[in-house]
Amino acid sequence: MRHEKSPVLPVTPGPGAGVRGAIAGNLRRTRLARGHSVRELAELTGVSKALISQIERGVANPTIEVLTRLAGALELTFAELTRIHLLEPEVIRRGEGATEMAGDTTVRSLFAAADRRRFELAEGDLPPMTRSAKSAHGRGSIEHAYVVAGQVSVETEAWAVRLGEGDAVRFAAELDHVYVTGEAGCRVLTLISFSED
Repeated sequence: MRHEKSPVLPVTPGPGAGVRGAIAGNLRRTRLARGHSVRELAELTGVSKALISQIERGVANPTIEVLTRLAGALELTFAELTRIHLLEPEVIRRGEGATEMAGDTTVRSLFAAADRRRFELAEGDLPPMTRSAKSAHGRGSIEHAYVVAGQVSVETEAWAVRLGEGDAVRFAAELDHVYVTGEAGCRVLTLISFSED
């Protein structure tokens, strides 16, 4: 079988290092579990032994085509090959996390799934007498909201619901919706789950 020249992109440190490490571990674990040597996997996929070895050491940035071939030969989905597994807890302390202002509302992003952006967890602080910007999160998205303190109304064109401290709501977030406070402000946690599409 003809082996392609190793298509390797320059390795740069940063967010991709976590993905490279996940791919390295997932590839090696699965290859060994399936009983393949590096040479056998190279013959099955047409990917050079050198490139497979570099991927397993986490020093290569393989193309999507190469990863797709490797996943197919190992009977994995692309998502399974690239999924990051948490080996240790990830902690975000008070005052940490990406904070941004959306009008008068302060939104602190807590966790977002890196693999295909399946969900996003955020904390919102809405001052009194505030109407958040209208938002919608795409077809099939679901938003969960939990009121930590204060009161807030969640409103769409079709319905409105008033929530107090300790209340929660879940709704189709593909609809435009707003959060509205009254005399008191509100702190709310939101979890948005995105469609697999």
